[in-house]
Amino acid sequence: MGSKREESIRAVKFLLFSASAGLIQAGTISLLELLTPLPSWSCYLIGLVLSVLWNFTLNRRFTFRSTANVPVAMLKVAAYYLVFTPLSTFGVRFLTETCGWHPVFADGLAMLLNLISEFLFQRIVVFGNSIDSAEKKISDQTGDE
Repeated sequence: MGSKREESIRAVKFLLFSASAGLIQAGTISLLELLTPLPSWSCYLIGLVLSVLWNFTLNRRFTFRSTANVPVAMLKVAAYYLVFTPLSTFGVRFLTETCGWHPVFADGLAMLLNLISEFLFQRIVVFGNSIDSAEKKISDQTGDE
């Protein structure tokens, strides 16, 4: 585990890349709904997949600096979303339809829970043993300590 400073920087990077992924998701959904006859759920799913791929790629390279096996790491992220997506969908529906929450607040809570749980999942499960391995690999190749 890195120092507190390194972990704080890692968390900020994850936050910023996740925000950019959110923009990609929102933009994709908006464009698809505006320009295609696809149903909303299809637009949402395409936007979600693109944002997850973007987020995974940037965080693997710049946040966790990992040389982990990409297909294995991506399968772990897919497994996370196979659990999180239905749970968050049910949770948002429950909060809005049963508890009377405004959709913006319910979605905001789901996004916050996603941000925190995905960071921890990627930090511990997906890249835990390979964090900073890209730097170590470069250092080993150049003979730097």
